[in-house]
Amino acid sequence: MRISVVMPVLNEARLVRAAVDRLQPLRKMGHELIVVDGGSSDGTPELAQLGSDLVVCTGRGRGTQLARGAETSTGDLLLFVHVDTLLPDLKRLHALAQSGVWSGGWGFHALRLDGRGAVFRCIERAVSWRSRWTGIGTGDQAIFVDRGLYQRAGGFAAIPLMEDIELCKRLRRRVRPHWVADPVVTSSRRWESRGVARTVVLMWAVRFAYWCGASPERLSRWYAA
Repeated sequence: MRISVVMPVLNEARLVRAAVDRLQPLRKMGHELIVVDGGSSDGTPELAQLGSDLVVCTGRGRGTQLARGAETSTGDLLLFVHVDTLLPDLKRLHALAQSGVWSGGWGFHALRLDGRGAVFRCIERAVSWRSRWTGIGTGDQAIFVDRGLYQRAGGFAAIPLMEDIELCKRLRRRVRPHWVADPVVTSSRRWESRGVARTVVLMWAVRFAYWCGASPERLSRWYAA
């Protein structure tokens, strides 16, 4: 089973080079890395070019970027990874893919944040517990899905926010997700820049509003404000 890693980026010149370099062992094992840029103005696509199999430029919006990356990929298993997320042991990831345990299925990883302090341990445990209990993962948890299942479920919607939740709901109707206990480590910069309490409240408010029927476009403007 060949993995296609799809990484959406937007103005990530500071991080993209290191992110691409970290994934080179997977490429050496025969897997694929596709970086999808949403219109960066800081040279991000050029920095990603040397270490990627393909750099695709598309419209802004993570849903649009992820859908385009999946469309241009060639692997049997799609793995969606954010630029600030560190995957667990890549050799183990390769071995699990080759074992066929994920064939025809999908799933996501437990979450760990790189920030120090007890509050980040509480957040990461709450996210991991919630996602495992509900069967709904987030983009920070490196969602993976068999290509055939992804296509049957309709793929990512071209929406600016909640694209991960929306896809997981459709996948969950077909099959329960695999839970990978080895955590991905993702940046806590979102919480640190906006404030932990404010960010947690905002995230829950956005999810509740989406559940009540608010449009992803409206929520995206609210979230970015």
